[in-house]
Amino acid sequence: MSAEPRINDRIRVPEVRLVGPSGEQVGIVPLAKALELAQEYDLDLVEVAANARPPVCKLMDYGKFKYESAMKAREARKNQAHTVIKEMKLRPKIDPHDYDTKKGHVVRFLKQGDKVKITIMFRGREQSRPELGFRLLQRLASDVEELGFIESNPKQDGRNMIMVLGPHKKKTEAMAEAREAQAARKAERQGVAADEAFDEVEGDEAPVEAAEATDAPVAEAPADAPVENPEA
Repeated sequence: MSAEPRINDRIRVPEVRLVGPSGEQVGIVPLAKALELAQEYDLDLVEVAANARPPVCKLMDYGKFKYESAMKAREARKNQAHTVIKEMKLRPKIDPHDYDTKKGHVVRFLKQGDKVKITIMFRGREQSRPELGFRLLQRLASDVEELGFIESNPKQDGRNMIMVLGPHKKKTEAMAEAREAQAARKAERQGVAADEAFDEVEGDEAPVEAAEATDAPVAEAPADAPVENPEA
């Protein structure tokens, strides 16, 4: 069945409960009268509650309504937060440098609002020392406790030991903070670029030096030569 509501001539009932363009209740009117009002307002008659008795119809610009609904749904999908479970694998006897690197990744995931599945992989004789993996997981949870918490306690799963860390911040909060930080960095870069451009313009403007005053006498203009009278 189509999810589109019936509009205008597709409505097949003798009367409807009519709602005006501004949401005002018009009342129960014959279908012909409702269609006549729709033409008068240059709007569509849209069935908004088909199961009511009689069905509820509203006068609206259906094309505009569909467009605005699509935009709202698109914006909602854009802002929808999907929690992702990241995975980080460690060995019981991990090197300190590798541990710091792995911990850095876990910190980044938690800051992004994602859960982190920590897997300790046991090999050979390590399987007889599960306490090594347990202590490592407890150490990692303690190192990142400001950002996350133990959502699933360590448990043995075959040759692996698994723990799940959950973020303190929700995904939506982390996304909002990331957008704000990005906007701040962009504004800072634009400010630095503007300052550099201003300094460059100032450097191109060489100062004009004033001419030094001299004591040399100023030559006087010659006196006008006498004009001879041709008739003399």
